Amino acid sequence: MSLHCRWPVMAVPNTYFNNREFSFTLKDDVYIRYQSFADQQDMEKEIQKKCPYKIDIGAVFSHRPKDHKTVRPAAFQAQEKELVFDIDMTDYDDVRNCCSGADICERCWPLMTMAIKIVHRALTEDFGFQHILWVYSGRRGIHCWVCDEAARKLTQTGRTAVAEYLNVVKGGENQARKVRLDSYFIHPSVQEALRIVEDGFEDYACSQQDFLGEEQKWNKVLTLIPSEDLRSKIAADMEEKPDSASRWARLKKFVKMSLSTGNIRDGQRAVEEIMLQYCYPRLDINVSTGVNHLLKSPFCIHPKTGRVCVPIDPDDVDNFSPSTVPTITQLLEELNDIEKKTSEETGKKEKDYMSTSLGPGVEMFERFLKRLENSQHNRLQEEADRKMEF
Repeated sequence: MSLHCRWPVMAVPNTYFNNREFSFTLKDDVYIRYQSFADQQDMEKEIQKKCPYKIDIGAVFSHRPKDHKTVRPAAFQAQEKELVFDIDMTDYDDVRNCCSGADICERCWPLMTMAIKIVHRALTEDFGFQHILWVYSGRRGIHCWVCDEAARKLTQTGRTAVAEYLNVVKGGENQARKVRLDSYFIHPSVQEALRIVEDGFEDYACSQQDFLGEEQKWNKVLTLIPSEDLRSKIAADMEEKPDSASRWARLKKFVKMSLSTGNIRDGQRAVEEIMLQYCYPRLDINVSTGVNHLLKSPFCIHPKTGRVCVPIDPDDVDNFSPSTVPTITQLLEELNDIEKKTSEETGKKEKDYMSTSLGPGVEMFERFLKRLENSQHNRLQEEADRKMEF
């Protein structure tokens, strides 16, 4: 299910929407790719006809996706698509103690908060992107859409370069130490990420996750320290401390003392590596690198939770909570109440979705689109002015 929004008119080629791929997921996981439409009305009719459980958005192709079987494969090529990122809480299962799998709660959601802060800072400050839309996935994660023209036209090589730049936690489930920093130089982007992580690490790791609360937990953390001698010294001291906060403070002190005496050769960045392994964003690289990879549309309804995939304000991300996101049942009840109230007051039956709890999310989305539209118009005007000069 998807909710209709009012889209501004963008300064793009006439074929931009016609050549955009959409996919529908129907009942019983029936998946229909290469859907494309003549206009908004055409798309709305098809949505009402098929009533998809989920809508994914893909690339803008060289030809209309629905005609792809009539076009030579070599000629049917993805021309551009937003640079996207998918961050899923299940990828953090080895470092969270409160939930696992698709489950989330207020104790582990700070991981997504930190992820938004870290990735958003890197995309805006390191790459100069301006038009970035963050969206709650409806259940256990977040999606990021980078909509700048430069991002939309990135090749697969370019997308891979950006994704790898942001990829710090590496290795499969059988690899314990997934973050390795240079002993003498930390990249400025990683330094900025550490600054963000440090701000919330003790509250998240110590208070919310109690990550050093018992022997099994602290042994897991200690495996991230390469020096066997240092591990042994810290482990022997853990039982003497009453809680995770004091144990974390002691661990940091041991590492600092070893560094000052020169008794540690490997793992000089052990404290930083632990914090990053527990809190740095874990990206699904494959989603970001493929030009023709699809991602769920904003404002879809998650079929398992009923929650709407609403935008998230990166400047107010600390105040976002999945538990407050409206559900489809809640919205229908609100619409019925609005209809009843307006009918009593005016004698007319009106369903104004902007007056529901979905309204703020739609307004945020429309402001984002308006900024994107203005940027496109300004760019075209600048190009026209330059041509006039000649």
